[in-house]
Amino acid sequence: MSFVHPDAILGQGVHVDPFTMIHEDVVIGDNTWIGSNVTIYPGARIGKNCKIFPGAVLAGIPQDLKFQGEESTVVVGDYTTIRECVTISRGTVDKQTTVVGSHCLLMAYVHVAHDCVIGSHVIVANSVQIAGHVVIEDWAIVGGSSAIHQFVKIGMHAMISGGSLVRKDVPPFTKAAREPLTYAGVNSLGLRRRGFSSETIAHIQEVYRYLFLNSLNNSRALEEIEINLPATKERDEILNFIRSSERGVMKGYIN
Repeated sequence: MSFVHPDAILGQGVHVDPFTMIHEDVVIGDNTWIGSNVTIYPGARIGKNCKIFPGAVLAGIPQDLKFQGEESTVVVGDYTTIRECVTISRGTVDKQTTVVGSHCLLMAYVHVAHDCVIGSHVIVANSVQIAGHVVIEDWAIVGGSSAIHQFVKIGMHAMISGGSLVRKDVPPFTKAAREPLTYAGVNSLGLRRRGFSSETIAHIQEVYRYLFLNSLNNSRALEEIEINLPATKERDEILNFIRSSERGVMKGYIN
């Protein structure tokens, strides 16, 4: 027997397995499946055609001593899969929401803390622990058992090796590995799978040669890139990411 609060709003075709609890102030989109022993607290906004597996807890109050009971939400996009025992905390007064985009896969035992923003088509593998205020952009992949420090930003199409300690920002289109976390090349295989041309991938690689392989500091590397490389959407995405980084970016290649 499940409990669905009468003030919860469930779309057409929503299926709820036994022993699940859905509280008030919850909205669930059409054709979403919710497995057994799931707890969905007030403030959850879940899209259509999602799958939420047993033991998941959505919109629990933040594990943040500054939280004073303010109203906040968890927003999950369409076609996202949340596997067993995933926990996603509500936002705090900072952003007032925690967001997981559409077409994402959060594997078992992932934790997404308060005020995080996860884009669409993101894959987060088993037991990844994501601290508060983290941003993960579209199409990124985070390997299993990684730990992501609060306020870190991970760029689009980045791929992070399993077991990584992510203390610094990871720029878009890159692979990150080793300890301390280090540039391990461009995520060329992932980019090819997503339709990037060989010319575009080569251009991205050239940008990162200036940043990570030429023994230049970031300021000088950015100047050289703007002088020597043609402006493209990908080049400018990288430059804007580096310039806006608050925690600093990961290290360059180390032999």
